[in-house]
Amino acid sequence: MRKEKIIPNMIYGTAWKKEKTNSLVKEAITCGFRAIDTACQPKHYSEELVGLGLQEALSELNLSRNDIFLQTKFTPINGQDLNNMPYNQNDDVVVALEKSFETSLINLRTDYIDSYLIHSPFGPAEDFVRVYQKMEEYVNKGLIGQIGISNCYEMPLLEFIYNNAKIKPKVVQNRFYKDSGYDQEIRNYCNLKEITYQSFWSLTANPHLLSSMHIISMANKYGKTIPQVFYRFLNQINITPLNGTTKKEHMLEDLDFLSFKLTNEEIQTINNLLTSKTKTT
Repeated sequence: MRKEKIIPNMIYGTAWKKEKTNSLVKEAITCGFRAIDTACQPKHYSEELVGLGLQEALSELNLSRNDIFLQTKFTPINGQDLNNMPYNQNDDVVVALEKSFETSLINLRTDYIDSYLIHSPFGPAEDFVRVYQKMEEYVNKGLIGQIGISNCYEMPLLEFIYNNAKIKPKVVQNRFYKDSGYDQEIRNYCNLKEITYQSFWSLTANPHLLSSMHIISMANKYGKTIPQVFYRFLNQINITPLNGTTKKEHMLEDLDFLSFKLTNEEIQTINNLLTSKTKTT
């Protein structure tokens, strides 16, 4: 088995970057990102360009593959464009996984993946279990460091995965938004089971939080940007955020979010905003 890497405090997300993926991945690594998230889903990700940007950055910065935490995903057929996907429509689901994984290795120009996720739940349950078991085999062979799931918003499913897994999931990656109650129950479970909770759409889905006078006041107090305050809050409540900015200045600013620390009272104030049903401005 391959030794698990410690996940950095922030991950660069590559969804919807299209033809700019190569240059943005290279820029992100140059700015200091050491974790990259992608998926073998041509509908929303350009995984091959992630690999190209990664290769160029490693070469120019004199870094090794081991310096980067690389995460990608197996996307079930219900999340694929049937005219452009890494396996055939009629493939058995395990064959689909095998083809997708091999494609990711080729696209990313690597011989192992640090973190490999099922992109979204799918059925029937026996097929899901077979896919997860194949991923466990890859972990045992040293091809994958850790496994997990994305877009998992139902506690019974997460408990089912955990209780039936020989190799326990190490990542849950979900949209962080009010419609799911900010996954409070799932996050509590993740903390209990030592599963890393990763958030995406952390800023995009929460303009009502970012416009709160409480968070604006904290930004002024610390001389930081509003996103820095929110990312710091996420980090202090054991969330690893994905960051998909396309601007260099924001990459540099956002990576500096660990240079200060919110007080317990400030953490509670923002937590209260998550659970409040009233206007936050």
